[in-house]
Amino acid sequence: MVRYRRNRIPGGTFFFTVTLRDRRGDLLVRHIDLLGASWRRARERIAHEVVAVAVLPDHLHAVITMRDGDGDYSGLWREIKKGFTQGLAATSTPWQARFWEHTIRDERDLAAHVDYVHANPLKHGLVARVAEWPHSSFHRHVRLGRLPEDWGGKPDTPAHMGEHDP
Repeated sequence: MVRYRRNRIPGGTFFFTVTLRDRRGDLLVRHIDLLGASWRRARERIAHEVVAVAVLPDHLHAVITMRDGDGDYSGLWREIKKGFTQGLAATSTPWQARFWEHTIRDERDLAAHVDYVHANPLKHGLVARVAEWPHSSFHRHVRLGRLPEDWGGKPDTPAHMGEHDP
């Protein structure tokens, strides 16, 4: 069996899709506070910056810049998943074993993936406007003046972005 090789780049920026095993549930948004606490604890161990994130009921998308010196995003996701699972007092992990990542290549690629993250709740039909989804860094981007509040009012996200991007 070929062992999958992750593209670890110290200081690199990456797009991630992390998914629960049960794609029909709402575990992540039902326990959003636990996910946030797990993520904050993981940040104490593995330095990183969240550029964009959207937490949906059964999966999340994030763009993260690693600040840990060796680009150990696998360790970051392991810590987040472990903390969340332990907080649930679950007897088995609710997470899929792997995650999907994409190395951000340039500013255009970064902008496309940040847009994809923020538009994802709209794409999945969870809201009519991106601003309606509470579990997203979109609101931080609006506060910082990076995006207008009415950005993403209709599902017009290009199909080539995100989890199917080569």
